[in-house]
Amino acid sequence: MDFTFTEEQRAAVEAAKAVFSSTTPDAVPSPALTPGAVAEDIDRALWRRLADADLLGLILDPRYGGSGLDPLALCLVLRESAKVLARVPLLETAAAALAVQRYGTPELCAAVLPRAARGDLVLTVATAGRTGHGPAELAVQARRDGADWVLDGVQTAVPWAADADLLLIPAHTGAGRALLALVPRDRAGIGLDEQVSTSGERLAEVRLDAVRAAGHEVLDTDGAWDWLRALLTTGTCALALGVGTAVLGLTSSYTSTREQFGHPLATFQAVAVQTADRYIDLRAMEATLWQAAWRLSQDEKGTDEKGTDATANGALPVAGDVAVAKMWAADGVRRVVQTAQHLHGGFGAVTDYPLHRYHAWAKHLELSLGPAAAHEEQLGELLAAHPLA
Repeated sequence: MDFTFTEEQRAAVEAAKAVFSSTTPDAVPSPALTPGAVAEDIDRALWRRLADADLLGLILDPRYGGSGLDPLALCLVLRESAKVLARVPLLETAAAALAVQRYGTPELCAAVLPRAARGDLVLTVATAGRTGHGPAELAVQARRDGADWVLDGVQTAVPWAADADLLLIPAHTGAGRALLALVPRDRAGIGLDEQVSTSGERLAEVRLDAVRAAGHEVLDTDGAWDWLRALLTTGTCALALGVGTAVLGLTSSYTSTREQFGHPLATFQAVAVQTADRYIDLRAMEATLWQAAWRLSQDEKGTDEKGTDATANGALPVAGDVAVAKMWAADGVRRVVQTAQHLHGGFGAVTDYPLHRYHAWAKHLELSLGPAAAHEEQLGELLAAHPLA
């Protein structure tokens, strides 16, 4: 079995590194020093560079101006973005656009996808529900009104909502079915109340009061929301891996140069053991991430490249791989930053050193789309329903 990345995937990584090379974690004010949000907008200059490098349409079909790659390639680019704490909605826009491509009408695809690939549209997805607990689709009710749908409810902590052009809102029909509605941020009936994440980025509570969505703006295929949530969760794991990789690099550099009793900190056994443990965490995060991303890269029927049903041989559904990846990402990135803070001592709290910013991002990513415990529970339910052969 070949575990190496394809030439196209490696090319995407190199392009991402070139784009992010001019971005530094201290390019915007520290969340520890800035009341409220650290900035009023996303990094538009970086967003334009990503578009010029054809990275915004990375996983879209070439007929829409994309590169036709898969979620693995997206996760590779997301990892690079998180290493420098890039302030762009790359995950949300890419995931929402791919959902439109997979489940949207030709009319919606033609209207949205070419503009998204060019960077002319910013998309985001509501994933936290009303309170941040419980399924997001239950926070909004969708009811039919002729050919349209009418949406009522509240979604909290919607990332980049104030900067997005289109919001992808999960909702329920009251009949046990979830759908996704893609609506402009300024549509009548939509209200936004600003919220701020631990990383200092702007979130929003989105209130929907009789918001109308035309029939072609709604993705009502069974399983569309489950698939999108799995992609967003896997992308969040890629971001956590990028943050953890950068933090371990900071820690290794610091402990190799900082001396105590005439010797570098890295030469002390206690320090070496702790950093080795965190290296193991990162390798586990990486292995489980690529497994989940690979499963998502297969077609929607769950078959592999040979057309074999992935669950026919006793494998769990893809949700199982995603749950394992999120468990490792949530716990692993927390342990990496906590160890980094411990080994840096007081220097780790200095606000003109980037570690505190990584710590803030890590905490946000740890809890995004559910902490480790929530995914452990999901995995247990899957194991009970799908005994391994």
